[in-house]
Amino acid sequence: MVKLPRINLSITGIYLIGPKYCQPSFLVKFEKMKINPPAKIPNKEKRSREYLTQAEVKQMVDAAKDVGRHGARDSLLILICYRHGLRVGELIDLKWDQFDLDHALFHVNRLKNGTASVHYLEGDEIRALRRLRRTYEDSAFVFSSERLGPLSVNAVHKIVVRAGQLAGLEMSTHTHMLRHGKGYQLAGKGVDTRAIQAYLGHKNIQHTVTYTQLDPARFKGFGKDVKL
Repeated sequence: MVKLPRINLSITGIYLIGPKYCQPSFLVKFEKMKINPPAKIPNKEKRSREYLTQAEVKQMVDAAKDVGRHGARDSLLILICYRHGLRVGELIDLKWDQFDLDHALFHVNRLKNGTASVHYLEGDEIRALRRLRRTYEDSAFVFSSERLGPLSVNAVHKIVVRAGQLAGLEMSTHTHMLRHGKGYQLAGKGVDTRAIQAYLGHKNIQHTVTYTQLDPARFKGFGKDVKL
């Protein structure tokens, strides 16, 4: 019995058997076929909001501390990303020369043509950064991989997702929720919109206005009417 040639189309899981499927003309036609990727699930179906509260961030920071030998690094990564409203690209590119630990200053470089700024560091950040530097003293990057290079975007994503799961949060988490959380936290404290814009490095103030529009303080007392 003669075996027929077989082409394994591993992407689709389809097997085509027969001499005609090995003809160059067929293969050229097949290469031009477009295979539609699976439909992306909208964020609103994965989670009810796109930011994290202070309490949720605290839970994630605490949860990350106890995971593996990089727990100290991962918990500080989440804390600094939140406190300073960093984008993931800004976070993974952080270098030690951006930090003046003796004077508690952090020189923040922004992406997307954002405005650079200088933030103050809190005492717990300074202590944690000093400890981290002793651990990864041969790397120029603050959040370093085992090969002493910067963490990848995917690695940071996994750290944040895992911390959210370990913290018992009911929604899936991602890195940008930390940045959004800081924006909403500052708006909730009544911080001036222009100051929030400068702190987060927004080029367009309309991006900042989003945080103030959702500030619940604007609606305080609106529900004082009919009593139960």
